[in-house]
Parts: sequence; structure tokens; C-alpha cells
Amino acid sequence: MADTVLIVDDDAAVRTMLYKVIKSNGIEADTAASGEEALDRLATHRYDLILLDVNMHGMDGFQVVQTLRRQRVRTPIIIVSGRQEDYDTLYGLDIGADDYVTKPFNPVILGAKVKALIRRSRDGRAGSDAVITAGPFRYDTGTLRFYKNSREIPLSSKENAMMKLFLDNVNRVFSKDMLYELLWGEAIIDENAIMVYINRLRQKIEEVPSKPQYIQTVRGLGYRFVV
Repeated sequence: MADTVLIVDDDAAVRTMLYKVIKSNGIEADTAASGEEALDRLATHRYDLILLDVNMHGMDGFQVVQTLRRQRVRTPIIIVSGRQEDYDTLYGLDIGADDYVTKPFNPVILGAKVKALIRRSRDGRAGSDAVITAGPFRYDTGTLRFYKNSREIPLSSKENAMMKLFLDNVNRVFSKDMLYELLWGEAIIDENAIMVYINRLRQKIEEVPSKPQYIQTVRGLGYRFVV
């Protein structure tokens, strides 16, 4: 069964845009135009993730999060809001949201965040498949160990995060800015940091690091992991 996301926003244009972002990532989507409608849907349907606006008529997004968490609904929630104050971000995370994205947002980064959060949630459920495989590579999400042709390749914490991002998104192009935001959680500060980690991974996984087969440079765009 395909993953399904519930999009909650009282702005029809935003709902349409988010719907296109989710569908472009191969994920199914439903929409709700209010917090009340969202709770009604969640009472009868199971979703893999919720994209939730804060400023809505009637019940706002924060109230939706609080209601769901009181009901012990553990569905991952990403707040997508025009509120950019640090207080709102911290408050949203404190009451139970899993991530907070401000508008305007990068559609590619939002799609990657959605996929990564759905996978992390699935990996945390009992009986879930905790192993990601791609070509000769295998990543155990339970032990955070990475293998090539059944041989373990030790990775640092940041190398580990970058490698898992690539394995989750085979063939997807990531710019340096996208990698920095996804892995460091902020706008790019030091472009050399990305190049250092890319080169370190190439030294560990490529047969000929100077002629990379797996982590490829896409000229003028960024990097792509292929198998």
C-alpha cells in the first residue's frame, strides 16, 4: 500500500501546491481545509504523515497537534507555516510536532523531509523492515551500520547521515544548499564542508574515487547517488 499524507491548510492554493509536491514524490495525498475536518478524517483513516498549517479559521494547527497527541496519535506531523518566529518553531516542536518548515519553502527539500520522516517512523514500528538496500549497498537503520558487498564500512556521524539521505533518494539530484539544510539544518555556511564529506564518502565506497561511479557530480547542479 502506498504511503499517504494528509495536507491540512485553509488556503486552497497552498493545499494544491502541497498536493503536487507530495504526488511528485510518489506519495498519495488527501486534503482537509480546517483543523476540524482533519480530526474527522484522522478518526476514520490512517495516514503516514500530516502536513499542517498553523493559521487556520476555527481550530488552529497547534490545537490540532495538541489534540492528536492527547489522543496518543503518533502519526508524524510537519508544521508548514508562515510564522517564522523562533518561539513558534520551538512551541510547535515542544507540543509534539516532528518538524517545522516555514513558508516559502523549497519543494524538493520538503519532499525529502517528508520521505525521510515517513521512513524513520516506519523503521520505529515493531516488525518493520529496518534495512535499506541499493545496488551493492546495505544500511541497517537499527544499528546505523553501512555495508558494501556485505563488508561493513565505518562512517562518521555526518557521513552516516549523508549516506542514508542518498540511499533514501537514489537518482535524485541534491544541490549543496539542499544538502546543507537537510544535514546541518540551516542555510549553507561553508561550501567546502559539503565537498569534504562527499570526498570522504567517495574514498570509502568508490572503486576509483577520482572517477566516481556512485556519488556523481551533476555539473552546475550538485550531486546524485546512482547504483
